[in-house]
Amino acid sequence: MKTIGIIGGMSWESSAEYYRLINETVKDRLGPKHSAELVMYSVDFCPVAQLELEERWEELAAVLIAAITRLEKAGAEFVIMASNTVHRVAEAVRPSIHIPLLHIADATAEAIGSTGISTVGLLGTRFVMEQDFYQDHLRAHGINILIPDKAQRDYVHNVIYNELCAGKVIPESRKKLRTIILDLQRAGAEGVVLACTELPLLIRAEDAPVRLFDTMALHAANAVALALQR
Repeated sequence: MKTIGIIGGMSWESSAEYYRLINETVKDRLGPKHSAELVMYSVDFCPVAQLELEERWEELAAVLIAAITRLEKAGAEFVIMASNTVHRVAEAVRPSIHIPLLHIADATAEAIGSTGISTVGLLGTRFVMEQDFYQDHLRAHGINILIPDKAQRDYVHNVIYNELCAGKVIPESRKKLRTIILDLQRAGAEGVVLACTELPLLIRAEDAPVRLFDTMALHAANAVALALQR
């Protein structure tokens, strides 16, 4: 089994879910007494979030490179970053590390492609929904992308940073997210990508009229597949 490296803490609520999902998947694959070989470096999310909100991407890349370097020294054989938004700097990070980086959008695109769905709605932080770094990975797999209108994008962004990353799961926010997903379906989305690792803490499959793609679960599953690859 390869040793998985995880950059966590962005936020720790979703990082805890990554740990659970990875170990449950290993147990399912290998048997009830098995667990994953992994090392996690958990960052302090407050300064990371500030760098994101101020779009200081070069500084964020430096933080992640330093964290991944620690994981390399701890024996990680590849790394995952437990956040969709930080993949904004994935291509800036890759030249400065010595182990493979498993990109969350690639894991997601592969899963969408396997279903035959060609048009998806995209929910995440404002950066994920509005910038090309994430959408380009999906488009490379022939996937069309729909995003909510500006007011809805702002709402989702604020729910992520001000509620979910603070450990607050608010029923009224779930109700509003359901409405946004329904609007995406009406616009032509056959599925919706939960492109924030906190969103699955709020929205479940039963909350949506279309198929949901949980990027956290897909990323974790790909990490286990790579770890167990012969």
